[in-house]
Amino acid sequence: MHGRILRRAFGTLAGTTAAAVAATVALPLTAASAAERPPFYEPPATLPAADGDVIRAEPSVYYLDPLKTLKVDANVQRIMYRSTDGHGAPVAVTGTVITPKSAWSGPGERPVIGYAAGTQGLGDQCAPSRQLANGTEYEGLFVKGLLARGYGVAMTDYEGLGTPGLHTYMNRAVQGQAVLDSVRAAQRLPAAGLPDDGPVAVYGYSQGGGAAASAAELARSYAPDLDVKGVAAGAVPADLAAVGRNLDGSLYAAFLGFAVAGLAEGSDVDLGPYLNDHGRQVMAEAAETCTAEAVLRYPFLQSKTLTADGRPITDYMDASPWREVVEEQRIGVRKPEVPVFVSHSMLDDVIPYGVGKKLVADWCAKGATVDFSTNVAPTHVGGALASYPAAYGWLEGRLAGKPAPSDC
Repeated sequence: MHGRILRRAFGTLAGTTAAAVAATVALPLTAASAAERPPFYEPPATLPAADGDVIRAEPSVYYLDPLKTLKVDANVQRIMYRSTDGHGAPVAVTGTVITPKSAWSGPGERPVIGYAAGTQGLGDQCAPSRQLANGTEYEGLFVKGLLARGYGVAMTDYEGLGTPGLHTYMNRAVQGQAVLDSVRAAQRLPAAGLPDDGPVAVYGYSQGGGAAASAAELARSYAPDLDVKGVAAGAVPADLAAVGRNLDGSLYAAFLGFAVAGLAEGSDVDLGPYLNDHGRQVMAEAAETCTAEAVLRYPFLQSKTLTADGRPITDYMDASPWREVVEEQRIGVRKPEVPVFVSHSMLDDVIPYGVGKKLVADWCAKGATVDFSTNVAPTHVGGALASYPAAYGWLEGRLAGKPAPSDC
């Protein structure tokens, strides 16, 4: 019965989401129309002492549509907090903390969900904290679904998205750390009114699935102070080499460009020698665009048209320095010490199903507790819509203290 109710609810939600996404595509946030970086997003010269410490916060708003007719009634705080970059240095990251106005009615203290957003783009205007306020965040409805269950939500913008520097898209450790530190910040923010040591869970799909999976692997070593009950990760890009080959020349070719730019930024690799003039132009444009605009601008783009020697970008992954850079992002090498739920569609056209299946096998071989949920919804977006009911139901079970199921 509970499963049928969830399916009906999410069927309605899916239809509303499609309308919201269509509106977002119709009104893309381009670099040309985006305002200059707001002062809030400029980090101070000195950062606080500990990861997760709040640098600054201010009240914000959260709309479900770009016309701003559907405002979410919640306590919304825009935050800047300290995290750690890929070189182990402190870095300022922004995000949003959202607390329901209704009292928590479940057992114990109100949980906090670290929500890892899917691909937003590389432009500063694409940061989830800005898109939530503008009503253009395509995952806004699903965040609201968590609020409806009474959970607090901490949603990171990730490193370099909104703040100075290029977004380090697809950098495994940096993304996982940003998610965990956003939860720490939420717990330390008095204005949020959330428990400072209550139960925690993490959710993410696509890029967010990678960030969530990374958080699962890092939780016990990087953030042992957090009481992480479980992590739900959908369509995890665990093997970037395999994902890159699938993306090249596809409808979502822009995501390959995002990944190359993000990995180069995070690993201090100079892209210049690898690109021709057209490639440099495309990468410069991609660095200023959000997801919908980039997908519409670069469909079926073949990376060999961007390189100086005419080879596909994916060919470089077999040699240094790219081989080591890509291998460093692999998820499945480290055992999660918390229960994990992994979902993936067999018909995913962005992240191959085999990548998710191999991740589950790798984690199971290390003794992890993994619940693997397969669906047959067509496309990457369809797989997301199909996975939400099971993922949210799984999170409910972990936060209620029920034993985690495992397919290992």
